[in-house]
Amino acid sequence: MEADAVGGTLWRADVVGSLLRPEELLRARERHARDELPTPEFKTVEDRAVESVIRMQERVGLDVVTDGELRRESFQSQMVEATEGFGESTLDAYLWGDWRGEGEVGDRRTERPAGMGVTGKLRRRRFLSVEEFVFARGATDRTVKVTLPSPSLYANFWDPERSREAYPTLDGFLEDVAELLREEVRELVRLGATYLQLDAPHYPLLLDGRTRRFYEERGWSLDRWLSRGIELDNHVIGGRGPGSDVTFAFHLCRGNQGSRWLVAGSYEPLAERIFGSVAAERLMLEYDDERSGDFSPLTHVPPDKVAVLGLVTTKSGRVETEEDLTRRIREASAHVPLERLAISPQCGFATSVIGNALSPEDQERKLETLVRTARAVWGDG
Repeated sequence: MEADAVGGTLWRADVVGSLLRPEELLRARERHARDELPTPEFKTVEDRAVESVIRMQERVGLDVVTDGELRRESFQSQMVEATEGFGESTLDAYLWGDWRGEGEVGDRRTERPAGMGVTGKLRRRRFLSVEEFVFARGATDRTVKVTLPSPSLYANFWDPERSREAYPTLDGFLEDVAELLREEVRELVRLGATYLQLDAPHYPLLLDGRTRRFYEERGWSLDRWLSRGIELDNHVIGGRGPGSDVTFAFHLCRGNQGSRWLVAGSYEPLAERIFGSVAAERLMLEYDDERSGDFSPLTHVPPDKVAVLGLVTTKSGRVETEEDLTRRIREASAHVPLERLAISPQCGFATSVIGNALSPEDQERKLETLVRTARAVWGDG
């Protein structure tokens, strides 16, 4: 860890967000959902699981840790759980799509649930991630990263017919989502958070014609997604206040559930608009295999931003080596100077309660390799 010439603190080894849920926690979640486990007892199991994954991240040497998103059903579910107006939803609200997987994982199609659609004006029941942050902050002396969803991700929950009475337009709905998230940022900063992240996988999904058509049916063209969408992201980021020492990351991936993915393709069609416009200091970019294309889009990373290369896959137990990771970092440095690069996993290890097909031991080994590589390349973790 070192002072960052482009602002804030530069963590050379980073972590995206989610971690594998321990089996004890998954069983407790199921029992709690069936009213077989009282809430206080469930929270005890949840707390214990969070403490365990924080200890693991400390053990491998990470200076940035998360609570693993262990309290969430999905990385984006806490908005729906914490806010009135979204109506009824199931896990498939976050999992639908034509998923592709290698080998035994195989492909899988999940239909978008019928009847989805925001039905009432949004009103906050509670903050989304304050509990997560306050507990994690008290459990470690490392920097705690809090992940939040990009507001336009929730276009998935707006339906032109079902949502008409509450929100006649997609714009009006997403403006309210963005305001709730901005208030969340303000509260987290007030409580001492210094590193926040917006997760925005829906932007790379626009690279695929089928998924792009769905989003265009919400009423926004591709150009609108890359202008108004980023404007809403920046509204959320602005909640940290002017002159703040809070660092923001912006994560872009191509789908990550159960070791499967949704789309492939280079960042090039999106890079200039997104990299240059979003007000985050760190760009968390998926680069674990050929689906992401080459490093040439990194030429669009402006000089005041750090490109965090997601070189370590979370989709399998593939063994990465320091030598291979170092080679790829050197390749990327042809497009962005080495001092403005960092490394991370390509995405979370379990972006929902359905984790990826690897073991907790694989997960720890990958993070340890990440830290060792960062120290070898930059002389710090």
